[in-house]
This record gives sequence, C-alpha cells and structure tokens, in this order.
Amino acid sequence: MSSFYHATGEGYVLRLLVVPGASRNEVVGLHGDRLKVRVAAAPEKGAANRKLLDFLAKTLGLPKKALLLTSGAQSREKVVVVQTSPDLAVRLEKLLPDRSGQA
Repeated sequence: MSSFYHATGEGYVLRLLVVPGASRNEVVGLHGDRLKVRVAAAPEKGAANRKLLDFLAKTLGLPKKALLLTSGAQSREKVVVVQTSPDLAVRLEKLLPDRSGQA
C-alpha cells in the first residue's frame, strides 16, 4: 500500500499535492506522503478543485459523487475522501507512474 492513501470504515482518504495551471491533467507521482497531480485549470473560484475531482473520478472509474474534497480547498495540499468501491485499492495503486525502469 502506498503512503498517499489509507482505508477508513467508509472508504479511502487520499493525500494530494495539486499543481493548478498545468497544460494537461496528469498524475506525476509521489511527493513525500502525497500523490502529486497536475490539473489544467486555474486556481480561481474553485475551478482547479472541480477539475481535480473530475479527473480523479474519471481516472478511477467512479462517479463524481463518490469523491469529496474535505480539506485544502485553498491550498495545494488537499485531502479527498473516496467512497469504498470494489478493488479501489488496486485502482489507487495504478495511479502511480510505472516504476519498472527505475533503479
């Protein structure tokens, strides 16, 4: 299990480092105990937060209502709660870039 998420009784808690204003939405990799994600939206009026939740929902194959931003609305360090879903831990691990070529 990676350090950027942990299971709770109701789902998973994700610790993220979000970089708004990127050219595209993408998962960069681990940054300490957080998953670094770039989003193609400016940090204005919640646009980057909405884009983040949309991107995560699409990438994890979940409905948007399954994700909730619980802290960090105005910070790059965010916490997102994801409702439990079958094989969600496997899907979360697949968010990480392939490390097979690294030494």
